[in-house]
Amino acid sequence: MKQQLRSEDELLKLISRELPSPGPEVLAGIGDDCAVISSSHQSGHLELLKIDALVEGVHFVKGTPWNKVGWKALCRPISDIAAMGGSPHHALITVAAPPHWGSTEWRSLYRGIGKAAREFGVSVVGGETARSPGPLFLSVTLTGNVPKQNLKLRSGARPGDLICVTGKLGGSFKGGRHLNFQPRVAEGRWLGGEKGITAMMDLSDGLGSDLPKLANSSGCSFRLASDGLPLNRGCSFHEGVSDGEDYELLLTIAPKSWPSIQQRWNVASRNVSLTPVGVVLPLGEKSSLLPTGFDHMNPITC
Repeated sequence: MKQQLRSEDELLKLISRELPSPGPEVLAGIGDDCAVISSSHQSGHLELLKIDALVEGVHFVKGTPWNKVGWKALCRPISDIAAMGGSPHHALITVAAPPHWGSTEWRSLYRGIGKAAREFGVSVVGGETARSPGPLFLSVTLTGNVPKQNLKLRSGARPGDLICVTGKLGGSFKGGRHLNFQPRVAEGRWLGGEKGITAMMDLSDGLGSDLPKLANSSGCSFRLASDGLPLNRGCSFHEGVSDGEDYELLLTIAPKSWPSIQQRWNVASRNVSLTPVGVVLPLGEKSSLLPTGFDHMNPITC
């Protein structure tokens, strides 16, 4: 009898059991925002690898302007690079397009990709094109790097740490922000340089799904405050936790470091907020019960 997978995390565990163990140069693999590779090419830096996909009808609705789809396709993995404290560099892009596509559609898609590439310093160095019998499918592979001392993983949170988020949450699809968000690259690099930041990841599936992932990676539990969540206008707490596609940063901060980080952030952040929303608890304590966000093994379409 075929067993139904209940979550994306369950799928990743299944896949990992079928693969050989990574080599010693792999410092982080399946289960973090990016793979982290010890680089022999640039002393003092680590290489970051990320792949991300967009599917019409899942990540954007039919009729969405193709330039906006292109922007989103490249900015999604850029957000993951930012969550490691790193900088994006080179991209490979695969597009499987319907047979009716012509020069107008292709130019519009790559106009959006090119705009994101120029804004965030990414070189598109190759890829693949194919015909799709169904909806449009895009896959973006992105490289980046990060100074060794600035690398932030999901696994560093400790009991007592403050849980914080950048920006505001909720209503991404309703407000169209999932198509024009700004990856927090500058903010991620700044936070990567702060020793008091213990863990970090990007918020793509929603706080209700991503915060448990961070806690699980760190071997901890968590308590989310019942109020004080920074919400976009018109959004409820439930939407702020479960809507997803926020592309903000979720991070944990050692409590003794918070006052000085908060003070310096207010000067350096360019009007992006940094808000405490909870606390990390020891493993075994009961975590806050949250509505879950998006999971591809239990999908909802946009």
